[in-house]
Amino acid sequence: MLIRYGFDIEIAVAQTTSLITQLDIHTSRKHDIVEDRFVCSSDSSGGRLYNDFYGNVCRRFTLQPGVHALHRRGVVSDNGQPDHRDLSVLCKPISALPDDVLIYLMASRYCELDHLAVMAAQNFGHLPQGCAMVQAIVDFAHASLRFNYGLARPTRSAQDALREGTGVCRDFAHVAIALCRAMSIPARYATGYLGDIGVPPDPAPMDFSAWFEAYVGDRWVTFDARHNKPRIGRVVMAYGRDAADTALITSFGAHTLNRFEVVTDEVAASADAA
Repeated sequence: MLIRYGFDIEIAVAQTTSLITQLDIHTSRKHDIVEDRFVCSSDSSGGRLYNDFYGNVCRRFTLQPGVHALHRRGVVSDNGQPDHRDLSVLCKPISALPDDVLIYLMASRYCELDHLAVMAAQNFGHLPQGCAMVQAIVDFAHASLRFNYGLARPTRSAQDALREGTGVCRDFAHVAIALCRAMSIPARYATGYLGDIGVPPDPAPMDFSAWFEAYVGDRWVTFDARHNKPRIGRVVMAYGRDAADTALITSFGAHTLNRFEVVTDEVAASADAA
């Protein structure tokens, strides 16, 4: 299938401000991009591009005082299949893991392993270390938090989310990632587009979504602690240890967000509706 994606973002700055965005599709999906158009109202070059440690496409801008609009529309090809996992697959021993996977076993800004290790062992230590354990962790995170967009805050960690019992998609992901790592299962954070494809439309305004991947067997497997069901049409923009590595916009100076709208849908479905 073909999936249309894009956003309209408007920000204002009062002084000359350096800005980094991670709003491009991840390099692992670059061959799936059919078309992509990005426009910055104040920089005809579209910013200077570079790829970071995680393969995320980053753009650097220097914005002058005023209002700046970021606009993107594109189409990406997708296999149209829902998330797949085999619960019988087991993890490899740490000694057999690829070198670049080991970083996803470590504690990070939002995923504090030392505070959650005992809880993880008590709840999941009886399970075989593999997809079945990860799914049990996802079930636990999904049942422990109540989604509430109005209570989102950028400082909430996995431990905070469990204590408060609430969060948004990033908090669900952080809890599951922290518990996976506490059980010696590599887990990485993912953010990107996730439209209402194959599910009833969500009446809430469309936003970017967050999920995670666990390294089981010899590959990364997708899990989603917020929705806790296979979904179609995930288009990843950025990977990292947690949300600190995947910020959509990082500004070195104050900025005001005036507009933030995200669109993603199946191209065929949109054409039929039209």
